[in-house]
Amino acid sequence: MSGVVFVAGATGHSGREAVRALRERGVAVHAHVRPDSSRLAEWRSRFEAMHATMDTTPWEEEALRACLAALAPRAVIGALGTTRRRGAMAQRRGEAAETYETVDYGLTAMLLRAAAGAPSRPRFVYVSSMGVKAGQTRGYLGVRARIEAELAASGLPWVSARPSFIVGERDAHRWSESVGATLGDAVLSALSLGRPSAFGERYRSQTGEVLGRALADLALDPDAHGIVRSDELRRRGGA
Repeated sequence: MSGVVFVAGATGHSGREAVRALRERGVAVHAHVRPDSSRLAEWRSRFEAMHATMDTTPWEEEALRACLAALAPRAVIGALGTTRRRGAMAQRRGEAAETYETVDYGLTAMLLRAAAGAPSRPRFVYVSSMGVKAGQTRGYLGVRARIEAELAASGLPWVSARPSFIVGERDAHRWSESVGATLGDAVLSALSLGRPSAFGERYRSQTGEVLGRALADLALDPDAHGIVRSDELRRRGGA
C-alpha cells in the first residue's frame, strides 16, 4: 500500500481543503476532477500549486477500479455532492442529469465498489450529513443513509463524517445552507444563553477549511472508524 490519498470531489469546498490539509502534512494526493470539466486547466493549475496530482479518471467503474488498483492508496475520500440548482443548470445546458441519486449516491457507490475491489483495501472516508438516520430512503439524507449502509457492508475500514451546516466561500454558493447555518447558530446561542454546551458544539456550523482538515485527519488515523459527528469533526479540524 502506498502513502497516497485519493480525493474524489476535490473541486468542492471541503474536498479541495482536504487536499490542501493533506499536502500540508506531506501526504501525496491524487485530486480527482471529472475529465469533461470545462475548467480542467484551472483545476490543474490550482492543484499543482498545492503540489497535488490532478487525476481525470473517467466515471466508469472499471476505469476507477484499475486506477485504484494501480495507485494502491492508503485512503479514499468521497466528498461528492450536487445541488438542485446545479442540476437545473446542467439540464438547461442539455448535459447529463445531476441529481442526489446520480451524483451523491450513484458516483459515491461506484467509487466505493472500486475501492472495495482494490488490493490495498484503502480506508474510505465519506462526507455524509447531520440528520442521517438508518433506514432513510428519500432525498438528500436518504442517499447518505444508503451509502452509510453500503460502507458498513463493504469490508473496508471506513468513516462517515456527519458535519452540520458548512459555511465559507464556495465556487457554487448554497443559499439555503448559509441561511440555515446563520439561523441555526443563533438558535443554539440563544438556547445555551451564549455559553458553550455539548449540544451547541455538536450542531454549530463549521467552515469548509475545518471540515477539510478533519477529513485529512480521519484519512490518516488508523483508529478512526464509523460515524463521526460534527463536534468531533470540529475538534479534529482545529476549531
